[in-house]
Amino acid sequence: MNAYSELAMKSDDVLRVELEQFRREHRDLDEAIAALEERTVRDPLTVKRLKQQKLRLKDRIAYIEDRLLPDIIA
Repeated sequence: MNAYSELAMKSDDVLRVELEQFRREHRDLDEAIAALEERTVRDPLTVKRLKQQKLRLKDRIAYIEDRLLPDIIA
C-alpha cells in the first residue's frame, strides 16, 4: 500500500493534523537546506537528499489540500 492510498482512507480531521505536521516538516527542511548551503564546506549529496524529501512532502501536502478543499467549478 502506498502513502496516497493510506491518506485516502483517513478522516478529514486526521488529514488536517497531518497537513500541519507536513507543513512544519517542509519548513524545517527548508531551514536545514539553507543552513547547509551557507556553510563553507558543502555536502551536495545531503542537500540533494533533503531537497528530494522536501519535494515528496510538497506532493503530499498538495494531495491533502486537494482532498480537503476540492476544486469545484461552478
